[in-house]
Amino acid sequence: MGLSSNHLLGLKGVPKEDIQLILDTATTFREVLERPIKKVPTLQGKTIVNLFYENSTRTRLSFELAQKRLSADTINFTKSGSSAAKGESFKDTVRNIEAMKVDMIVCRHESAGIPKYLTQISKAKIINAGDGRHEHPTQGLLDMYSIREKVGKLEGLNICIVGDISHSRVALSNIYGLQTMGANVSVCGPSTMIPWDMEKFGVKVYNNIDKAMAENDVLNVLRIQLERDAGVLIPSVREYHNYFGITQERIDKNNPNVLILHPGPINRGVEISSEVADGSSQIILNQVTNGVAIRMAVLYLLGTKSEE
Repeated sequence: MGLSSNHLLGLKGVPKEDIQLILDTATTFREVLERPIKKVPTLQGKTIVNLFYENSTRTRLSFELAQKRLSADTINFTKSGSSAAKGESFKDTVRNIEAMKVDMIVCRHESAGIPKYLTQISKAKIINAGDGRHEHPTQGLLDMYSIREKVGKLEGLNICIVGDISHSRVALSNIYGLQTMGANVSVCGPSTMIPWDMEKFGVKVYNNIDKAMAENDVLNVLRIQLERDAGVLIPSVREYHNYFGITQERIDKNNPNVLILHPGPINRGVEISSEVADGSSQIILNQVTNGVAIRMAVLYLLGTKSEE
């Protein structure tokens, strides 16, 4: 039994069985990462291109490491320093890359919908590594895996996504994936950072972080994306921290057992205090390690899948 699709473009509409398979497969690869020799020959002979039109550290390094752990041949493409910077169209860039006989493309792009467009102009299997404000499916999967690893389940958990919901592709992937797996999902943040029609996603909306913390098992705290003009939606980062920042004092007062996630990079002293970022309530570095295992699982399941 394999995945139902040849691509991973998002978690919206992905069957529960597919998500379960990815999470279970990641458990196997998580064990590989603990071995003295952290490499398996599973994708030997496969060529994978990391097509990154947007800056990234964690996601790009995580995918590259996952590919090398699976013994695939990896090509890294960034917009700066390429012919794209000279005016070459995206379509021509992709066709030139595909002429090199690549098997898979991992794409990160500032525009929503580009990974889906790739499936129309390329024969390679496509993995979305984040597209605009649309989705970031492997981040959603690694968040789910990290929660399940720590708590033991996803079904029935109350999970709140906190912060800049309107700019976040991580939020959408978490909402779709967690709901599919039976979790109760809510969001919390300033009203300026939460889309007015948020209820259409079937989530509860909080505007008070203390109430959200008290009523949820897990908080997935998002970064305030100042580079995407999120700063204009709040009076100041100091005021945001005062009203919505995750501090140890808030945890002790509202819910000492709450589990804190953060996709990174952290703005210390803004969405989360340094005390919490380094404390026992969070599993932020676990998420980074689990990200490699999840991406190994996705690459393996798609890379070994025969065309239908």
